[in-house]
Amino acid sequence: MEKIGNGLRRFGLIGRNISYSFSRGYFAKKFEGLGLENHRYENFDIQSIDEFTSVISTTENLIGLNVTIPYKQEVMPFMDELDTSAAQIGAVNTIKIEGKHLKGYNTDAYGFQKSLEPFLKTYHTKALILGTGGASKAIAFVLEKLGIDFSFVSRTSKSGGLTYEELSEAIVNDHLLIINCTPLGTFPNVEDKPAIPYEFLGPKHLLFDLIYNPVKTEFLNLGEAKGASILNGLSMLELQAERAWEIWNE
Repeated sequence: MEKIGNGLRRFGLIGRNISYSFSRGYFAKKFEGLGLENHRYENFDIQSIDEFTSVISTTENLIGLNVTIPYKQEVMPFMDELDTSAAQIGAVNTIKIEGKHLKGYNTDAYGFQKSLEPFLKTYHTKALILGTGGASKAIAFVLEKLGIDFSFVSRTSKSGGLTYEELSEAIVNDHLLIINCTPLGTFPNVEDKPAIPYEFLGPKHLLFDLIYNPVKTEFLNLGEAKGASILNGLSMLELQAERAWEIWNE
């Protein structure tokens, strides 16, 4: 095991099955570019949120963590303090550690808003959010802020939401912004896609997929074939990572 000097600053990602993760490579490159030889970023691949406390207690010199699927909501009770937006969203994707004090933040909302706004047109007034997990909460928070009406879509009917079976031509034509917050289509399961009626898509639609690997999912491919504008999650991911870096260094 490498000897931990007082000068070492450690960061990491909490998630499950995260060997594919963007964050570790991104921050390793960042540290190298900034000449920060005493900085490390590692994956903490845990099978259950119950392992979170041991990561915190056994990892010396830990400054900050990112949190990914499926723990953005489950990690919240472990926080000593929540940033306003994390509390409002109900999901944490960034943790700042000072001594034994853990403060939870949500930088997904920031990343999503900054990456979406340049592509919004005046007719993007209604959205469909596919999926109801932790990531979808940050998306809903941003859309509300931007004054865009939205409906959640999931496999089973949940209060106030739609099911995939209920997506008629009229509904799809009325909701010109469609955001995939499900993991469907993520590498290696690249054939998977949300079960929306793609035949009703057209040139005014904007499809945003939070997935970044592959860069073009089947969801985006099928939208593009119908003339829709498409965006993957890479820019959002980079922006939220930069915001996390700022928070850790504040």
